[in-house]
Amino acid sequence: MEVMVILVPLALGLGFVGLLAFLWSLKSGQYDDLEGAAWRAIADDEGEPEKPAESGS
Repeated sequence: MEVMVILVPLALGLGFVGLLAFLWSLKSGQYDDLEGAAWRAIADDEGEPEKPAESGS
């Protein structure tokens, strides 16, 4: 039971750090455009493949 003295504050501390990280991500705008990221992942915007440079001589 002595280990609970270490594990309980450690678990509470890690939970608090996770909560702070989540709140920071909300404040910095990480979740503003969820649809745009999904469409950019499947968009076909590669265009034409690049042609090799032609040598003049």
